[in-house]
Amino acid sequence: MQSKAATVKEYLDSLPEDRKKAMTELRNVIKKNLPKGFSEGMGYGMMGYAVPHSIYPAGYHCDPKQPLPFMGLASQKNFIVVYSMGLYSDPKLLKWFTAEFQKQSKKKIDMGKSCLRFKKPEEIPYKLIGELASKITVEEWIKTYEKNIKRK
Repeated sequence: MQSKAATVKEYLDSLPEDRKKAMTELRNVIKKNLPKGFSEGMGYGMMGYAVPHSIYPAGYHCDPKQPLPFMGLASQKNFIVVYSMGLYSDPKLLKWFTAEFQKQSKKKIDMGKSCLRFKKPEEIPYKLIGELASKITVEEWIKTYEKNIKRK
């Protein structure tokens, strides 16, 4: 379920109140903790944080016109999703996150390769998502991306 919103404000304004509150809180905790250099915007029908073309002109290998994605937030039909490309590409980060999640949540983690799904907004570990956002600098993300993901 992709949004047609052109801006983060439009996206947030289009959400139901319960989702708007949770998505705004996620946005705030990510922005507060995200290392300098990432930019916020809309991409692939969701809110996201990426390495802008001014820092990484090559862009995303799947669509070089898009900036290099790092994290995304989406309000889907049945859950709120946090996408973290770092979890997908860095086994140490994934191990840290899953261990911390077990410590901080009574719920079983609902996770895909890079996505964390939360059926109830009150189950979102905001502080942990903020910590996750802070773990990789722009420079580290570019290096990881080029090593593990970018097609040669």
